[in-house]
Amino acid sequence: MTISHHSHSGQFCRHAKGTLEEVVQKAIRQGFSTFGLSEHVPRYDKEHFYPEEADLSPQDLADTFEAYLVEAHRLKKLYADRIQLLVGLETEYIDDAGLDKLDQLIRRHGNSIDYLVGSVHHCDTVPIDFDKDLFDSCLARQAGPTEQDRFSTLFCTYFDNQYKILTRLEPEVVGHFDLCRLYYPDVDFKQMPEVWRRIERNIDYAIGYGALFEVNASAFRKGWNTAYPASDIFRTIKRKGGRFTLSDDSHGPLAVGLHYDRAYIYLEQEQLESLWYLEGAGTTAEEPAYRRGTRAKSVAGRPWLLEWPNLLTR
Repeated sequence: MTISHHSHSGQFCRHAKGTLEEVVQKAIRQGFSTFGLSEHVPRYDKEHFYPEEADLSPQDLADTFEAYLVEAHRLKKLYADRIQLLVGLETEYIDDAGLDKLDQLIRRHGNSIDYLVGSVHHCDTVPIDFDKDLFDSCLARQAGPTEQDRFSTLFCTYFDNQYKILTRLEPEVVGHFDLCRLYYPDVDFKQMPEVWRRIERNIDYAIGYGALFEVNASAFRKGWNTAYPASDIFRTIKRKGGRFTLSDDSHGPLAVGLHYDRAYIYLEQEQLESLWYLEGAGTTAEEPAYRRGTRAKSVAGRPWLLEWPNLLTR
């Protein structure tokens, strides 16, 4: 079986391509059994918009998200006999006021949201994954006499923001855990004791409520030699008993399932024994439901050992 819990479309995200239905149709053609729809939540302050959103207003983003939920549920029903679609969202943390509004949005929509991908994309209100120049400008403003000190300060902020998402919302899937080192993948977190302490704290908390840690294949298209998370964090999660799931973090139909061959090799190299995925509410599974109704279920067998060569021909 092929799974993903993290995706976007150009219909509802300015830096993606294609319609949501085109993304779903591509997932069906690729043989996905479970595919999560997880468009970004709206941001509420014009100062937090990406450059590509300069012509939009906060109300525009809110309206776009509402339209996404309607379309996602239409597709979930339309293709129910061909694929399990989960209607979710990808979180943001920019400031506490935005987190309060996100919590209200989730509560307001209740049963319309199957699950959350808990992600952070900002530090000190700066989007650190938009481009390297923005990241470097944020890094330059951090306190500390050396570059490593400035990295440590920035990464501590990132993982503290992540912790706020985890403790406030308990997302079912923890998204791209170490996105903060996107442009510097060789940075060694263990050389920064305060950063590593926060990483372990966050891992322990997420394991405690049963989160699934996303193995995110989009890192390969960003030039990494591993998925997110890289081996240091992956092995720590594995050693502590954490559970992994798989995502393509696709931003349009052409990226659905992209680099799963490399992700499967990564799982084999890390000697992963089991993967997990989410089931919809009301289904039978081996453990209780999360707060939003989905349940975690283990993937039968080890498809990353058996299926990945076939992905090259799809």
